[in-house]
Amino acid sequence: MSYICSVGTSIPKHNINQEEVKELVQNVFGYTNREVKRLLPVFDNAQIENRQFAVAKTWFEAEHTFAEKNSIYQENAIHYSLEAIDDCLQNEHFLKNSIPYEAVDLIIYVSSSGLSTPTIDAFLLNERPFRQDVQRMPLWGLGCAGGAIGLSRAHDWVKAHPEKTALIICCEFCGVTFQKGDHRKSNLVGTALFGDGVGAALLVGENSQYLEYKKQAVPQVIGTSSRTKKDSTEVMGWNVTNSGLEVIFAKSIPSLVESFWKEHIELFFQQFQVKKEAIHTYIAHPGGVKVLQAMEEVLKVEKDKLKHSYNVLRNHGNMSSVTVLYVLKEWMKEGIKAGEKSILSSLGPGFSSELLLMEWSE
Repeated sequence: MSYICSVGTSIPKHNINQEEVKELVQNVFGYTNREVKRLLPVFDNAQIENRQFAVAKTWFEAEHTFAEKNSIYQENAIHYSLEAIDDCLQNEHFLKNSIPYEAVDLIIYVSSSGLSTPTIDAFLLNERPFRQDVQRMPLWGLGCAGGAIGLSRAHDWVKAHPEKTALIICCEFCGVTFQKGDHRKSNLVGTALFGDGVGAALLVGENSQYLEYKKQAVPQVIGTSSRTKKDSTEVMGWNVTNSGLEVIFAKSIPSLVESFWKEHIELFFQQFQVKKEAIHTYIAHPGGVKVLQAMEEVLKVEKDKLKHSYNVLRNHGNMSSVTVLYVLKEWMKEGIKAGEKSILSSLGPGFSSELLLMEWSE
């Protein structure tokens, strides 16, 4: 088995509240009063109060080349990833002692909002005393499902190497993908939802000496499941254009929760012989408030079982792959008692679904 012993986060410095974003969008897109009346309720319906970005509000008012956007992505990815790693490995809330950088055997770097070769994890090795023989697994293009998929692949690897540790870093700067000239509804929805953030999680094998560093009950990963819907590549993702990454965001996503995701989670319960009533919490990636509401309807559960998904969405927006780590961190801070079960869930491009069954363990 594998254990998630610590989670760290890093929050970009430019906070913008939703009212400021509405005003900005109105000015940038030059909507008529009629268009404003029809389109801007999207921002209110998103139920997001604040988001954080790597760039200041004025940055969005000008045109930027793909090269300029990607340069901002690379620079900030290194800076904020290091902050999230430090917070994860030195987190006094979760750990009795700091985990040394040299203890990390595998780095999984998850991102979809910028390009870098070598991947960002190679730059991180120059900034912290990781070992030269640390293994690297960069994952690109998984979008909102990336956090859960990164955890699943780390679990697979640690299960095969139970004496080792894996560090998962999720890094997204959705703000720098903003397309000033794109007036499509999907871009407006993306502008109402997406924010920037970085998170890191440490998975430790059952025979690792560092398992004893945990301070409280932590999630033990019992099993995982992946599912990708055929012929659904147009639901979510990026179009690569001369001006950068242009968002694809279909309005059918909540309805896919009620069909595709419902089927997946019901099979998941059967696979692991777990009843819905046995699940203490759902650590769900908050793709949007309608997605969370659709999940509640499928599961027939109270909102309280997804409360941190709503809280993170309200305070940070949808940070793509990163968001589920923010949600996980909030649940871990609650000190859930040993023996309780949780399901971690994310949906992303493909159209794909990733599920992890966890049991809290001393």
